Amino acid sequence: MNSEQAKQIRIEEYLYRIGIKPNKERGHNLWYKSPFRNETEPSFKLNRSINQWHDLGSGDKGNIIDLAMKLHQTNSVSEALQAIEQAAPNPQAHSFSFRQQEVSETMTKVEIKPLNHPALNQLLNQRKIPIKLARQYCKEVHYTLNGKSYFSVAFPNDKGGFETLNPYFKGCLPPKEISIFNRQTQAVHLFEGFMDYLSLLTLQARQADVSAVVLNSITNLEKAIPFLSKHTQINAFLDNDEGGKRALEKLQNLKLPIVDYSKKYAEYKDVNDYLCGKKLPQFQKKLTTETEIQKPKIGKRFKR
Repeated sequence: MNSEQAKQIRIEEYLYRIGIKPNKERGHNLWYKSPFRNETEPSFKLNRSINQWHDLGSGDKGNIIDLAMKLHQTNSVSEALQAIEQAAPNPQAHSFSFRQQEVSETMTKVEIKPLNHPALNQLLNQRKIPIKLARQYCKEVHYTLNGKSYFSVAFPNDKGGFETLNPYFKGCLPPKEISIFNRQTQAVHLFEGFMDYLSLLTLQARQADVSAVVLNSITNLEKAIPFLSKHTQINAFLDNDEGGKRALEKLQNLKLPIVDYSKKYAEYKDVNDYLCGKKLPQFQKKLTTETEIQKPKIGKRFKR
């Protein structure tokens, strides 16, 4: 897929296929809660007549390639095109209907099986997640979309849906929901994505004994508050970005007993990047003939 082919894809179709649905329709515009932060009122506008998006909260705007680059946090157009092709492989001439989702827009032939595909094992190895650990928490999903077959790592949520991840994009097999691990402990760990949860367990296996919540999207924070509120300490392992900071601020404003562990990996976007030694651009140093990056260590003390 080249840039011109990608721009033929309706952005609303692309968003829908990665699990992002509109909240309302006004004329030519669809309105979404921004995928880049936690918010109660939608501020992400999609103009369907010109196939352009505008995030009013940040001021960012652009076409589908710009959106894919921002969603996947990459400056590479090639990587963005790969993500778009995997999520929406067939450019459509018609528009996605906000009122009625067509059968052709849904996944079919969905099959859940044990995690075993070599390509997915390679992806987990690249993320430094042991295969044995991943198999305890994840499955492998195969599905058909518009006549093409795909497969992904599948992390279950509390309503029977799955968060999906493959080498090209992150998505969701609906319904979208949080994932709670109730270990009956006084403390609870809080994560935005399942790779971060698995990363902490890779660093410290004993943390599997502590209750945890994986939001599966920062926009799911409200759903997690009732469970989080039952604990005497909330260890927040949120992302070091605008969405993570807003979520942390919201929890603090609610006077919940938050401990901000993102400070422990302040030079990294999230726990998985911390595990992999992948620093944020502003903290990256020029490469030299150094030895390999050693696996960093998050502080060992947690309340249970």
